[in-house]
Amino acid sequence: MFPQVRLRRLRENHILRESITENKLSINDLILPLFIHEEKGTHEILSMPSHYRLDIETMLKDVEKLIKGGVKKFILFGIPKEKDALASGASAIDGIVQQAIIALKKNFGNNIYVLADLCFCEYTSHGHCGVLENSVVLNDETLNMSQKLALSYADAGVDMIAPSGMMDGIVSSLRSALDVNNYSSIPIMGYSAKYSSAFYGPFRDAAGSAPESGNRKGYQMNPANRLEAMREVDLDVAEGVDILMVKPALSYLDIIRDIKNKYDLPLACYNVSGEYSIIKAAAQKGWIDEQAVALESLLSMKRAGADLILSYWARDFVSWGITE
Repeated sequence: MFPQVRLRRLRENHILRESITENKLSINDLILPLFIHEEKGTHEILSMPSHYRLDIETMLKDVEKLIKGGVKKFILFGIPKEKDALASGASAIDGIVQQAIIALKKNFGNNIYVLADLCFCEYTSHGHCGVLENSVVLNDETLNMSQKLALSYADAGVDMIAPSGMMDGIVSSLRSALDVNNYSSIPIMGYSAKYSSAFYGPFRDAAGSAPESGNRKGYQMNPANRLEAMREVDLDVAEGVDILMVKPALSYLDIIRDIKNKYDLPLACYNVSGEYSIIKAAAQKGWIDEQAVALESLLSMKRAGADLILSYWARDFVSWGITE
């Protein structure tokens, strides 16, 4: 007896197959991370092919090309010349991220959407994400520093703030500071479930943010934990977060789906540097089809429930000619 139900009937014609596609990937789904430094010129990031540390002038030329290619959303990471134990240069109005925000909004206005990552690991001499005392990052003291940093971003004209340090209470702390200072319209994208992951290695090369000693397991999440992620997300929602996020993405698709099943807030995920560089390295060896694997990996994040994806592949979308 032959089957009456044949699912292949809906797969064989490419026009019909495209019409009933459940999830679609667009360049509009992507947010491109940019690394901005205080040194002059462009410095190649060897562990992240096609990405560079940019100065302000080079950044503007780069972004102009990217906008023409369809990339509209960028998240900024700053690399200062000088660091100290208290990240004292992070909140300065002439800080590298603040100056980048001012330059981007001046040159591109509403044609660009600028997010600023809010953390201190790039600015501290010890490489941890806040005030360090006896090898422990102090939560509440770091919240006070974070409020000051958020306001400096807001003064510079940022469109959205994304706190990544995984301090308890960070969303409510920033929301309070922004609202009191007449910045109630600036949304917050929480790094709601950020895991202590081995996939961050190339980023730490790019941003110069590796801890001088120890690790970040005391404040970032244990990769073994699933239920704890929902507790973290619950807290961010209660504190007034505007967009949720899971970081990393590919190894945490179950977490993305768990969150999407529970909340109707916009959900982002961070397709982190290690996930990107692994594919790049394999492609350079000729072992895989780079574009096909990259697109499939991004599509898996959309299928899991992500609305937005922070991804280094946004730059490749432009070179591939993917404009929709």
